[in-house]
Amino acid sequence: VAPPRPGPVPGPATGPATGAVLRAAAMGTAAVREQKVGGANLDWGSLFFSHQDVHCHVQYKWRGGTWDKGAEIKEPYMNMHVMANVFHYGQAIFEGQKVFHCKDGKVRIFRDAANFGRMTRGAERLGMPSMPQEMFHEAIDRAIRANLDFVPPYGSNGALYVRPFMVGSGKQLGLGPSDEFLFTVVVAPVGSYYKTAGLTPIPCKVIDDFDRAAPQGVGQVKCAGNYAADIVPSKKAKEEGFPIGLYLDAKEHRYIEEFNTSNFVAISKDGKTYITPDSQSVLESVTNKCLEDLARDHGLQVERRRIDFDAEVANFGEVGAVGTAVVITAIKSITRGTTVHEFKAPDVLQKLHDAVRAIQVGEAPDTHGWLRELSAA
Repeated sequence: VAPPRPGPVPGPATGPATGAVLRAAAMGTAAVREQKVGGANLDWGSLFFSHQDVHCHVQYKWRGGTWDKGAEIKEPYMNMHVMANVFHYGQAIFEGQKVFHCKDGKVRIFRDAANFGRMTRGAERLGMPSMPQEMFHEAIDRAIRANLDFVPPYGSNGALYVRPFMVGSGKQLGLGPSDEFLFTVVVAPVGSYYKTAGLTPIPCKVIDDFDRAAPQGVGQVKCAGNYAADIVPSKKAKEEGFPIGLYLDAKEHRYIEEFNTSNFVAISKDGKTYITPDSQSVLESVTNKCLEDLARDHGLQVERRRIDFDAEVANFGEVGAVGTAVVITAIKSITRGTTVHEFKAPDVLQKLHDAVRAIQVGEAPDTHGWLRELSAA
């Protein structure tokens, strides 16, 4: 049973963050109680990638050119004017990253500097305000400290998923940038997609009836509209027996772009080359960047280039969909029309997956400097 959910209090949580235990103000009261990793006493082994109520979220407001100091908010609702920009003109971007309780007992955030960079580029593209990197890190740390009970303990194969997002909250009728923005950080404990030691390959189909993004559109931005556009194609693919779909370029339907919500990667049949698309309409995956670095560490050649699907798919030994939620989803086959291309069980991809996971939980050295320790309040 989870502890009582606290109420709102402005300013950061108080007390030192030791990683395993945190002295946190019980929001809404004058009492002080201990929060600790795993303190929510959930069935950590049964978690999936789904919503879970937690103590609070953290929210900052931008208006008049400046951000306020932010606050922890208990109620999981946002109160906005019916004419808020986000409802009508779609100014909305988000990120996704994970937090881990590591082998040494400390709590660490995985690659949130890269997430900050991507969100900053997205904000610029959609006419939204930027923020200092220190504020981005502070917001994440505040949300983690205030919800430390929900960090899955080391050995549970879980993580605390962190989703920072920004929306245009100012009221307006005409098209234009909002005059007010809300930057919010929500968290949720999540488990592994896989309940077995090995990756579980799934079938895929090429989505030829829809396009994900235009060549000079916002495909490289993690904005809400890109995901809304994928809901119907994804649903249709699943109804046909394909848990995942692959998009090709919008101009020619020839070159590989990405899966529904994940980057495309392939391993050559000889196991020596890691291949991923180079396209201005593909979201730059933080996980993909990590895997590229680890592939080089393992002696693989890394190629980031245009990939002609029909001309090259037969040359791939392994194929995977990569992203924050799962790290790697192995692809069993890709169907296009009546043609089915099958791939080997993941070997190289399994090793790369295991290498990332070992770094994330502190079982392997973080030689690339990807982890940031949770800060004290």
